[in-house]
Amino acid sequence: MENTPPPMAWRYCGNQIKRWRERSGVTREALADEASCSYEYVKSMETGRRRPTLHLLRVADGLCEAGGLLLAAQEYLQPEKYVSYAEDFVRYEAEAIAVSSYEPLLIPGLLQTEEMAFALLAADWPPLDDETIQVRVAGRLERQTLLDKATRSYSFVIAEGVLRNPVLPLDGHKRQLLHLLEVGKRRNVMIQVLPAGTASPGLSGSLVLLETPEHDQLAYEEGQLSGMLYADPEKVSFAAQRHAMILRQALSPEESARLIRKLAEEL
Repeated sequence: MENTPPPMAWRYCGNQIKRWRERSGVTREALADEASCSYEYVKSMETGRRRPTLHLLRVADGLCEAGGLLLAAQEYLQPEKYVSYAEDFVRYEAEAIAVSSYEPLLIPGLLQTEEMAFALLAADWPPLDDETIQVRVAGRLERQTLLDKATRSYSFVIAEGVLRNPVLPLDGHKRQLLHLLEVGKRRNVMIQVLPAGTASPGLSGSLVLLETPEHDQLAYEEGQLSGMLYADPEKVSFAAQRHAMILRQALSPEESARLIRKLAEEL
C-alpha cells in the first residue's frame, strides 16, 4: 500500500509561502530566523510535508508584506477529523443501514470512551499535534451518534485479547469495559467476543462490512498506512465469508457480556 500524500491545502499554502517569500527577496534562512525555527522546519512547510502553523503564517505574512493574504490561509488548514484514506469509509458508514465490524487489536472507534480515543490518538507516530488530536477525538465521538439510530443495526466482534490489554490506567480500562456493557444493551447493537486461543480468519486483521440503503455491500480493511474500501462483488463476498466464520467462532452476546463484566469486576 502506498503512503497517503499530504493534504492539498498543505501543499498549496506551502507553495504560496514560498512564492511570496521569493517575490519579496526573503531567504528561507531569514524566514526561519524571524520565526525562531529551523531551516528544515520552514522547508517542510513550504514543500507541503508539514501543515503550515499559524505562527509561521503570521511571520511570513508580515515579513513578505502579503497584506493578510497568507494569514487568510489558516481557515483552510484546520486539522481534518479523519485521516484522508478513511474519508470514503466514514461517509458510507454514516449512511449504512447495517455495520458489521471485527477488531483484533483495538476497541472499535464507535465503542471507544473519550479517554480511550485520546490515548490511542496521542500514541500515534509520527506524533500528531495537540490540535489534530482534539479534532480527531471530537470526530470519533461524533461518529458514535450513529448508534442512536435505532432502525440501523451494528454488530461488533472484539478479540478477547483487546479486553485484557489495559492500554489505559486500570480505572480508565474499567470504564471502557463498563461502557461496552452499557452500549451493548441497545437493541440495535450486538457486541460479541472472539475467545483467545481461537484459530480464526480474524487473525488476518480488522474488517468492516457495510450495507448501503440501496442494499449494496461494501467491505473495508485498514492497515498501518492506508485503508481500502471494496465494492467489487468477489472481494466483498470473500470478506463476508471470513466475517461469517468469525461470528460462528465468537461467544454469544450474552456470554460476551458475562465475560466483559467479569473482567471489569476483576479490576
